[in-house]
Amino acid sequence: MSLWMVRGDKYGQQQDMALEKNIAYARFVEVPDLSKAKSREEVLELCRKAFPDGSEARLRNFSVQLFSFAHGISKGDLIAMPLRSKPQIAFGHAKGPYKYRKDLGEVHHTIPVDWIRVDVPRTMFGQDLLYSFGAFLTVCQIKRNNAEMRVLEVLKGKKDPGPLTLGGEVGIEVQGGGEENGATDVEQVARDQIMSHIEQNFKGHDLARLVDAVLQADGYVTESSSPGPDGGVDILAGQGTLGFQQPRLCVQVKSSQSPAEVTILRALQGTMQNYKADQGLLVCWGGFKKIVEKEARLSFFSVRLWDANDLIEAILKNYDRLPEELQNELPLKRTWALVIEE
Repeated sequence: MSLWMVRGDKYGQQQDMALEKNIAYARFVEVPDLSKAKSREEVLELCRKAFPDGSEARLRNFSVQLFSFAHGISKGDLIAMPLRSKPQIAFGHAKGPYKYRKDLGEVHHTIPVDWIRVDVPRTMFGQDLLYSFGAFLTVCQIKRNNAEMRVLEVLKGKKDPGPLTLGGEVGIEVQGGGEENGATDVEQVARDQIMSHIEQNFKGHDLARLVDAVLQADGYVTESSSPGPDGGVDILAGQGTLGFQQPRLCVQVKSSQSPAEVTILRALQGTMQNYKADQGLLVCWGGFKKIVEKEARLSFFSVRLWDANDLIEAILKNYDRLPEELQNELPLKRTWALVIEE
């Protein structure tokens, strides 16, 4: 069994549809049916016709990925789809061969997939695997550092055992990347490193302390619960000099890596009524089950959900206003990086 990373497309516009329809996809709308192209050269010729102005290196890169998608992935292989909208990765097994479809809008190149888990937090994996999942490719095979075995262990509910390599090798090896093999989404790698640091250094009540500092930096007056049982609320927050002005928030913070169940959302809504709060903020580091997101949508004007990505966005927005001691605990530096277009 091989492990493949299939991102679908650069911005993940069709990922929800892929999960709903039980497929993996490689967008490449301009390229026609690949089923009759039996070699890389034949796929390359299709790419030349689809992208007449493309450079030869770029077209070869596309052709290697598309050939791998149509003819390299076998039934039973493990598919990983990093989700763009949340800090999670979906995993499933390929159920059959490549199929060119015309009933899915702009998605044509597909493989049927039995999705096993669609909400595995990125924080469950070591930095070397996250680096591989951050490859700037639509399709690639991930092989180094016992990747397949480690993913299977995580899917069983166990911890990532880490790379089992001689000499502590922690690099990546992605097959199917052509001349851009190894190019990486630097922004995602940096975000994964921030996420890993917070995961290790802000556990339990310390994560609530971090959220409290972010809210204060954003202009709220807050009162935090002490470590231990919190009575259903970790932070009370309000606007104005004394915190009496609206909006008035009840905030619950969960540091678990596992996606939150709907009972946590309902408990927060009950707490909001007890405290006569206008709105609620539920921060769950490991993200949320699908039913939680669906039910929260019914409370759009009173409840917000933050996963790890949302919290990091709030930290970056308010970082310069965070207390100096907290900046020392979470040292960040702005930098510029070249954008590598796919």
